Amino acid sequence: MGKLKGSFKNNIRQYAMLIVLVFIILLFEGLTGGILLKPQNVTNLILQNSYVIILATGMVLCILTGGNIDLSVGSIVALIGALIGTLLVVVKLSLLWTLIIALGAGLLIGMWQGFWIAYIRIPAFIVTLAGMLLFRGMTLIILQGKTIAPLPSSSLAISSGFIPDFLNVFGAKINVTTIIVGLIISVIYLLIELKNRRSKRKYSFENISIPFFILKVAAILFVINIFSYSLASYKGIPIVLVLLAALVLIYSFITTNTVPGRYIYAMGGNEKAAKLSGINTNKVLFWVYVNMAVLAALTGFVFTARLQAATPTAGVNFELDAIASCFIGGASAIGGYGTVVGTIIGAFVMGFLNNGMSIMGVGSDWQQAIKGFVLLMAVAFDVISKSKSK
Repeated sequence: MGKLKGSFKNNIRQYAMLIVLVFIILLFEGLTGGILLKPQNVTNLILQNSYVIILATGMVLCILTGGNIDLSVGSIVALIGALIGTLLVVVKLSLLWTLIIALGAGLLIGMWQGFWIAYIRIPAFIVTLAGMLLFRGMTLIILQGKTIAPLPSSSLAISSGFIPDFLNVFGAKINVTTIIVGLIISVIYLLIELKNRRSKRKYSFENISIPFFILKVAAILFVINIFSYSLASYKGIPIVLVLLAALVLIYSFITTNTVPGRYIYAMGGNEKAAKLSGINTNKVLFWVYVNMAVLAALTGFVFTARLQAATPTAGVNFELDAIASCFIGGASAIGGYGTVVGTIIGAFVMGFLNNGMSIMGVGSDWQQAIKGFVLLMAVAFDVISKSKSK
């Protein structure tokens, strides 16, 4: 029991929001009469929150470098949406070339902002605030205040389509491919956990107790398979979920197992010390903001395709949702601490709050107030827990 308490105390910021997420899910599942976790609603939650997850994945890297944020991502989403709408509907360009041009535009925007932030050293808050105004104005110029619609149906298939059920040879009413994928993921997760435990034992690192390890693994395996069953009961795996999973895996690997990832954390911990140790902090900061803009461009493609229209009001407050997801997920307000997985948990906290309150008919005014309170409490928890550890 002592080891269990110690493990929880050492990882309290990691586990706290996961516990909060479970509590929110159970609370709204009861308050909504079981509607929250219905298969169709679970799928809708993924589709509705895909843009937040993509943006938050890039935003957490900005915050890790020293508490910096990017206020321009919502406007970049709108600008890229306007560009996509124009290319697909007006110019009649192919979907592939439109996507390439959209991501290229995101790359150029990121290089523009990264230059001012990293090399001229104008505070990121100012540069991205200027970008928020600049890119929103460019959106209005391109669209002239009008909405371009509808987009080709092929774009809708990418943002709201589903993986075909390749393995359903007996005509089952449930999506067999999704069930099999869930089982494969479960086996992979179990093997990774066992390998990590053996590795820690080999190098005499502290391991959590066997009962707690079994409890933790069993709980996660249960969630994975319940989630896959829920998706299988509706239409299967959304294509956008595959994209989200790939992004989470790639960026989790980059931040935890690569040299650039260590540079980002080192810069957020102490930039002067990082520079003295030989890290090119300007380069790190530059590429972090380039990455953020490219992910914002990808978000613009996903959001515009799902909406099937390019509108001047697209992306409003998207930056606030992304920033809130990072801080709720445990990212430190001063940088140097946070994880991609924690950020995804934070995004789902926001997503389940929004969805649960919408199902209950809670007004948008109360929704905004409650989300603001949750964000404040998350940052307060970070500050208080950090002051106690000193």
